[in-house]
Amino acid sequence: MTTQSDTDPASFWDKLYRGRRASGGRANPLLVETVEALDLGTALDLGCGAGGDTIWLAARGWRVTAVDISGTAVERVVAAADERGVGDRVTGERHDLAHSFPAGTFDLVNAQYFHTPFALDRGAVLRTAAQALRPGGRLLIVDHGSTAPWSWNQDPDAHFPTPDEVADGLDLDPQQWRVLRAAMPQRRATGPGGQTATVTDNVLLVQRHEGTD
Repeated sequence: MTTQSDTDPASFWDKLYRGRRASGGRANPLLVETVEALDLGTALDLGCGAGGDTIWLAARGWRVTAVDISGTAVERVVAAADERGVGDRVTGERHDLAHSFPAGTFDLVNAQYFHTPFALDRGAVLRTAAQALRPGGRLLIVDHGSTAPWSWNQDPDAHFPTPDEVADGLDLDPQQWRVLRAAMPQRRATGPGGQTATVTDNVLLVQRHEGTD
């Protein structure tokens, strides 16, 4: 994946989200599929972006910490939560996850399309996310498995890690975590401008064993 060297990461993502309208609360489908059967709890939305997942979770009763490197994204998600009457269940925090991570523990950590054109030890961030799970909690990682026409990353040589590669990179102790799902489903997706395309998602769902801390 192409690495940017002449642009500040926060500025890059601020510019991107200033050019997009805030989400109306439409969640990523694999989050919906995963969460529908779960009891309510606390969630951490890593790279909350336009806020669809955060708003959807909060509207269903979850308490959500929405995190992004973009202050613009975080401010807009918090404002959208207030507008939809779920602001009391949403906390927005700006973090450059290369240097800081939200405090606390969570029943769900949601990492949807957690890709960046900048240098980042993604594996270390996701291991930290796994450590932040409460016993029985789940870490849902959904990655791009293909390039959509509207993606910021149009590098033809981009490599999208498979679920097995992501799991290997996490190197989690099987005595403390187990893989619940590793799959590469396809779906028809709609882009921010209304475009549609068939895309592949690389899905890894990890659960922390009960009784571990």
